[in-house]
Amino acid sequence: MRFTKSLIPVIAALLFTLNAHAADDKFITVASTTSTANSGLFDVILPVFTKKTGIEVRVVAVGTGKAIRLARSGDADVLFVHHKPSEEKFVADGMGMKRSDVMYNDFVMVGPASDPAGIKGSETAEAALKKLAAAKAPFASRGDDSGTNKKELGLWKAAGINPKTSSGTWYRETGSGMGATLNVASGMNAYALTDRATWLKFKNKGDLAILVEGDPKLFNQYGIILVSAEKHPHTKTALGQKFIDWIIGAEGQTEISNYQILGNQAFFANAKPGS
Repeated sequence: MRFTKSLIPVIAALLFTLNAHAADDKFITVASTTSTANSGLFDVILPVFTKKTGIEVRVVAVGTGKAIRLARSGDADVLFVHHKPSEEKFVADGMGMKRSDVMYNDFVMVGPASDPAGIKGSETAEAALKKLAAAKAPFASRGDDSGTNKKELGLWKAAGINPKTSSGTWYRETGSGMGATLNVASGMNAYALTDRATWLKFKNKGDLAILVEGDPKLFNQYGIILVSAEKHPHTKTALGQKFIDWIIGAEGQTEISNYQILGNQAFFANAKPGS
């Protein structure tokens, strides 16, 4: 096929535009929990993935509940959150492909160092919550349907207490992320439940300190899921799967394990590729 000289600049411009669009499309959107962003983990590990693959990862960091809703509506290619029952339902509903473990850490209960409710040293989180309710001690809850909020409400339920009946009094629902909720707790000298990584990164601790930790029920598992292309054909399945394969593979798991905050390992990689 022959082209006249007048068409050559047009064709060159068209090819340039097509290549530019192809480059622009080499990104994925990950709907994730706030702790993966607030902890600084993504700031460290995502550039490593992008350098290796050329795939940019755009993170929408919100509470787990909202992240799942975004993925359900097809506004993300990958879901990376930390509430396993909700994740498993997402897959069971056909909204996502296989769920994989990625890493874990734990939740801790923080509060004023003077500990007016006397929860320090409690063997279980449930025992500590019973003391908080009895003392009507100020407690700052995220109240945002996040993974942390779901965990907190589950612990209250196990303790036989419905704190929402006291909402607006000693039980304060912020409707905000973990950092903002910790700021409220610091300002009020209130108790709160937080993931350890966000706590380590949080700078405005004021008089707050970790008072309860180590209860197996405070275990905090993170999982990752590819959003179903059958439900949402526009999702970038191939690119999303490359990210998942990397993060549950040897390199991604090493990067996660190596990430520290103030000399403390923030997350513990525990993916089981192929399982």
